[in-house]
Amino acid sequence: MNKATLAGGCFWCIEAAYQQLRGVQQAVSGYLGGDSAHPSYQQVCSGSSGHVEAVEICFDPAIIDYSSLLRVFFTLHDPTTLNRQGNDIGPQYASVIFYHDDAQQQLAQVVLAELAPHYASPIVTRLQAASAFYPAEDYHQGYFTQHGHEPYCQMIVAPKLAKFRQQFADKLKA
Repeated sequence: MNKATLAGGCFWCIEAAYQQLRGVQQAVSGYLGGDSAHPSYQQVCSGSSGHVEAVEICFDPAIIDYSSLLRVFFTLHDPTTLNRQGNDIGPQYASVIFYHDDAQQQLAQVVLAELAPHYASPIVTRLQAASAFYPAEDYHQGYFTQHGHEPYCQMIVAPKLAKFRQQFADKLKA
């Protein structure tokens, strides 16, 4: 299994999408990029911890490749808004690709260059070496699956997932 770690706003949406892809064994919501060990949701939400909400994805590269994971990532959020996704505002909602090795870094640079002309504004997604990943509290894991009926999930997460399912129907689990 390989690992990909991506941050694109609220982790509930990112996690929900990746859990549906063939070849993804696990998608875990969590935090990374900050200075403190084992931050809490409250610390991250304060915007002062330096961490972002992210999802760590364990995937089988024989079934789904890293490039495909990145293309999915760019359908799930707006990579042209700095520290913001819709109504979620703050540095904890930054768009970041955390690479785990040189090959991932290089491939991310290629995908960013390929996608840039398709956006009216510049892509602000950062590339950053992966650091310690801290899983979020249990109540965040599988949040959309458990709380999809709640207003935030219906208004924000569900439309993103519908777009994702339409674009990547050929990569979804049966």
